[in-house]
Amino acid sequence: MTISDTTLNPDGGVGDWRMDMQPALDLNLMARIVDSANVLQAWKRVKSNQGAPGSDGMSHEAFPDYAREHWSRIRQSLLDGTYQPSSVRRVVIAKPQGKGDRLLGVPCVLDRVIQQAILQVLSPIFEPSFSDSSYGSRPKRSAHGAIKQAKQIIKAGYRICVDLDIEKFFDTVQHDTLMSRIARKVKDKGLLKLIGRYLRAGVMVEGIVQVREWGTPQGSPLSPLFANVLLDDLDKELENRGHRFVRYMDDIVILVKSSRAGNRVMASICRYLSQHLKLKVNPHKTQVVKVESLEFLGFTFRGIRIFWSNQSFADFKHRLRGLTSRSWGVSMDYRLERLNKYLRGWMNYYGISQYYEPIPELDGWLRRRLRMCYWKQWKRPRRRIGKLLALGTSRRHAISTGLSRKGYWRLSKTLATHSGMTNEWFKQQGLLSIRDLWMKVQGYA
Repeated sequence: MTISDTTLNPDGGVGDWRMDMQPALDLNLMARIVDSANVLQAWKRVKSNQGAPGSDGMSHEAFPDYAREHWSRIRQSLLDGTYQPSSVRRVVIAKPQGKGDRLLGVPCVLDRVIQQAILQVLSPIFEPSFSDSSYGSRPKRSAHGAIKQAKQIIKAGYRICVDLDIEKFFDTVQHDTLMSRIARKVKDKGLLKLIGRYLRAGVMVEGIVQVREWGTPQGSPLSPLFANVLLDDLDKELENRGHRFVRYMDDIVILVKSSRAGNRVMASICRYLSQHLKLKVNPHKTQVVKVESLEFLGFTFRGIRIFWSNQSFADFKHRLRGLTSRSWGVSMDYRLERLNKYLRGWMNYYGISQYYEPIPELDGWLRRRLRMCYWKQWKRPRRRIGKLLALGTSRRHAISTGLSRKGYWRLSKTLATHSGMTNEWFKQQGLLSIRDLWMKVQGYA
């Protein structure tokens, strides 16, 4: 099959690629990658992710017109091996708690589509041989699955953890080491050449392109697959040694029954990573600890019970403070929309925690902060009194509180604000209950 041209869907997307049907018994991988159906699926995925423009500045909205005009030439250059990827745009994101910066590489839209098309062809080739103990960026697998497997291993009596931390994993991957492992299953030389070009594509920093001799940029559709391909050797080594472990991308936990065994395993695996995969283990973060001291993917374990970590909960409250800041000059409707979206996302991930105790207090704290926001938004005493009266607050309390010059936070806990802005009233405004979300994830509702 070849794509001879492109047309546009009514919604502006690339679709209904016109195809010349050519009989073929064996298609090489590049032909499968540029197949019309595969590329269309890749474009839909990239479009749904709504990423930022890359180094060329092209947006998702502009891409369909560009593809309609240039795709035939781009497709041919991919098939004949002359396509040159663009440099990626460097984006620096601060890690939580001031733990440094995370360097992301944002490819241009065209390269994201091509990489996604490559991913869709390569994943079925590599996926069947990956370890059952690997959970990161794999179909029908998730961080929750990794946490639950760790719980089962702990339940079986493995209560000492080797917590491995690979230092700057995505930034330090050796290209030759990775390519040799890709080439075990990919024999299409044209595709291998293209992958090599993507790995070596420069990074644009403040308008200057810097050559990249190692690493695979976070933000690339192919980077998660490449991480699993490289670390699959580690998975197989651990399996051959009979170890119980869980891996989520470069977060690796090996569980043993004694500290002595843990120290022996840690030393041996650190040597393996250094000598065979050319990766460096962070000596300050790699440790042998009891399971109660382990923090894995934002969770901790108390016996066989799963709790969110203290740091995850602190980050949650910090984010809620930002969304309920009285200095954030947005409408309450927009504030509640953003707040609900964050609450759903956080609880969908952390709601498997079996720690319920702080939730009722957190619900009350959140409503108090929103009362504070409403109080500031109502501004003048006359309006505040009128609002409280309309909400059913007694006249005496509405007037005394509405005329008060005490601070917003203090007045948010008065009888007047509580009797007016009740829990039921917040529900009518659309505010989600943290307790109800937790109960739903736990299966109680």
